[in-house]
Amino acid sequence: MIGISGSSGFIGQNLLNSLHEAKCISLREKDWKILANNCDVLVNLVGKAHDHRGTATEQDYYYINLELTKEVFHVFKESSATLLIHVSSLAALEEFESSKPLTEADECHPNSWYGLSKRAAEIWLMKQKFSADKKIIILRPPMVHGSGDKGNLGLLYKLISKGIPYPLTSFNNSRSFISMDNFCYFIEQIILHQDKLDTGIYHIADDDAVSTKDIIEIIKKVSGKRVPTLALPKLLVKAIAKVGDKVPIPLNTPRLRKMTSDLLVSNEKIKQGLGIEKLPLTAKEGLEKTIKSFSERSE
Repeated sequence: MIGISGSSGFIGQNLLNSLHEAKCISLREKDWKILANNCDVLVNLVGKAHDHRGTATEQDYYYINLELTKEVFHVFKESSATLLIHVSSLAALEEFESSKPLTEADECHPNSWYGLSKRAAEIWLMKQKFSADKKIIILRPPMVHGSGDKGNLGLLYKLISKGIPYPLTSFNNSRSFISMDNFCYFIEQIILHQDKLDTGIYHIADDDAVSTKDIIEIIKKVSGKRVPTLALPKLLVKAIAKVGDKVPIPLNTPRLRKMTSDLLVSNEKIKQGLGIEKLPLTAKEGLEKTIKSFSERSE
């Protein structure tokens, strides 16, 4: 039996539908520890990432991302489960940019409360002692997208599908993502071949990176919209972003950096460990599938 904590979210719901013999473990329920005790594998998805209302505190992030992770570990340690898959985030390593594919050996530079609290959980887990028959696999995905996604990719789809030009096409960037299909595939392979991996941190991502221009072209293709190209001069965009640092407008310097910089991830360590040659979907195939789900949802 596979127990998934934090399964009420976007990733959790997709993972529940993908895995056989998987069940939801809600830390809000009084008997969640009893349920977890009867699992062979625990997948911890409990985490706080987005703060759309702008009301979350540093303490909120550390409580959910670190303290609740500690609770899940203590239950795992005393249970009959032999594998704990803890889903961290690339933000624990890097949140803004890297023009070279990031590996697990790179120095960590978390920046936000989210990234810092995720990294704190990684450090804490790696210091714990447990019996030799147990194993902890910590995963760092970049942005995960798929059916039900309510993040930035959906916002970009709404913009382009309404015929509104994307104003930042003068920036040419390349970023790693992971489609929900590939995310679930990695989880399945880890569970099936856990004997091939040692306890530790692993990056999961699509095999190839894509640019924002690639995403826009896919959106145009799926939506059938002929949106004109709007490439505002970089100096002008950066000037607007600096205004956004002082005035509450949609664009500021940190957000611009995230939207236009390179952020590449290497998945070679886990692929070599599991003997994976090719993932089920290419990055572009995964994006097209996600964007089609947006189109179907809006009909």
